[in-house]
Amino acid sequence: MSAHLAQTSPTSTSRGRLGVPSITVMIIAASAPLTVVAGGVTTAYSVTGSTAVPIGYVLLGAVLAVFAIGYAAMSRFITNAGAFYSYAARGLGRPVGVGGSLIALVSYNCMQIGIYGMFGFQVSMLLNEKLGVDVPWWAPVLVCIAVVAVMGVNRVDLSAKVLGVIVSLEFVAVLVFDVVAFAQPTEGFTAQPISPTELFTPGIGAVLVFGIAAFMGFESAAIYGEEAKDPKRTVARATFSAVLIIGGFYALSSWALALAVGPSKITSGGIPAEEAGPPLFFSFVAEHIGVLFVDITSVLFITSLFAALVSFHNAVARYLFSLGRERVLPVRLSAVRNGAPWAGSIAQTVLAIVVIVIFAIAGAGSELGPLFPVVTLFSWLTNTGALGLVLLMAVVAFAVVGYFRQNHRDVGVGSRLIAPIISGIVLVVVLILILANFNVLLDQSEPTLATFLLPALVIVPGLVGIAWGVWLKRARPEVYSGIGRGTGDTQVVQVVGD
Repeated sequence: MSAHLAQTSPTSTSRGRLGVPSITVMIIAASAPLTVVAGGVTTAYSVTGSTAVPIGYVLLGAVLAVFAIGYAAMSRFITNAGAFYSYAARGLGRPVGVGGSLIALVSYNCMQIGIYGMFGFQVSMLLNEKLGVDVPWWAPVLVCIAVVAVMGVNRVDLSAKVLGVIVSLEFVAVLVFDVVAFAQPTEGFTAQPISPTELFTPGIGAVLVFGIAAFMGFESAAIYGEEAKDPKRTVARATFSAVLIIGGFYALSSWALALAVGPSKITSGGIPAEEAGPPLFFSFVAEHIGVLFVDITSVLFITSLFAALVSFHNAVARYLFSLGRERVLPVRLSAVRNGAPWAGSIAQTVLAIVVIVIFAIAGAGSELGPLFPVVTLFSWLTNTGALGLVLLMAVVAFAVVGYFRQNHRDVGVGSRLIAPIISGIVLVVVLILILANFNVLLDQSEPTLATFLLPALVIVPGLVGIAWGVWLKRARPEVYSGIGRGTGDTQVVQVVGD
């Protein structure tokens, strides 16, 4: 294989390959429906002891739909693979944009690399149970990283097709569970979990904190704007489609899970530790549907994680591409081959390998045993990533107001002012709740050093980025002027050949 580097202006990823269905699938894949229902919802019930999880999803879905109004309005005028970075820069100033770009990079990397912890645990446990093969958790992770890397350097429509199949199977599996749970509720049918009165019960803050993580990735439509068939319409339609599908699906499925477990068991604090989390889902499946379906859903649980890994990998690669193109990061990160952000994809792969090796060494001989990658890698990084993305969404909500402040661009007051302010305020409240309950998210009875260091992992880079942006204004004005501008006159590198 030969390749040479050529200077070109401008460079972009593949144009016109993704329609609304493809981008919607990429968004939902990041959300990982089966993982959320079997892992996230069950954990929320176990930890919070509240049946408000379903109505919590309805509320969060409504808030994010309101956020999407302003987000979609801005997407009509800005098409940039840097998405949040570009929106923050254009609405709140270039230094804030640089700060947002670093928060985005850390957050998406945390989500992507953290999921490898759960992936490795699930694959190693499945191999041990079904084949009697004992492999360390990091071995299947390294194989998975290689597969994700191959998909990352190929055209994005390949990822969309693969993820489309996986997501469809996830939905079918969960819907089968939903039908059986509604037909055979453990304590009889009740609409209590979906009642608005549940929003005023104790523990609702923790419920919302757990719930918001299920939506992470829904905001990623704009990342694919440069690859969309019609960016001015596709991004908005995919975002609204995703938030409605995700919100409705999770509300329905978490309600079904409450019926399967039994509301009184959830609220009484009577869920034993050995039953908490995913066993709540799989035990019901084994008893009411059959062991074969447990095996099928166990495999789909793993493919669900894989789909999320690919989706978040693509997001990181495109952020690196965008920042390299505008020379905020080294220009070589803007290298593209076959329409894919080749250099950004490779950089994310290398980072993932480094972090996995560090955790593999740290976990050798750990008293946590096989649970080490779940308790540390998965729990620490995914919760940190979710915190960072909520922070970014709050920033973008106010960036919408800033962007349309001097030029309304014929956008109505509801889209450019009312919706973003409402969603921004609510997202700030959710952010505060996450920080206040961060030890709960990490399953810590009392705060530890990690409770404070992990949030700092996304907040400090944001502050550093703002300072960096100010420095660029003074020291490199030619770079500063191009921040958040996308496919302008910025010189970038393209990989040519095969």
